[in-house]
Amino acid sequence: MITRPTEEWRDKVQQQKAAVAAGTLNEAQAYALHLWPESFIDAVDVALDQYEADARWLRGLTDEQAFASVERVVSALNAIDAEHGCIETTVREELCEYIDDVLAEAGVDVDALTARRGIPRHELTDQWRDW
Repeated sequence: MITRPTEEWRDKVQQQKAAVAAGTLNEAQAYALHLWPESFIDAVDVALDQYEADARWLRGLTDEQAFASVERVVSALNAIDAEHGCIETTVREELCEYIDDVLAEAGVDVDALTARRGIPRHELTDQWRDW
């Protein structure tokens, strides 16, 4: 089972909120509260929910269908980033890895999929990604 980046972000936010409330962490030092606002995490979860639903049907489907699914989630994440501005380097890497992992877990040979398109695996999302 793949762990969503949003689960980790949400956990870190809750830990830091509790530490701020307990007086053991200064709010200015609670980086997670600023990096991953709840509205951002919720929006990303909605996009990833749809992507996971799409991916369940990808086994045995065409490359175009797999890439269309990736394009949809990346486009949704582009819109989320345009609104929230929260996708920085680490978040980008986590999201790209998650998108790849979901395909692999759905039975898609991501190496073969990207090779047929003539791109390295790590460029799976690059064609559509603004973040």
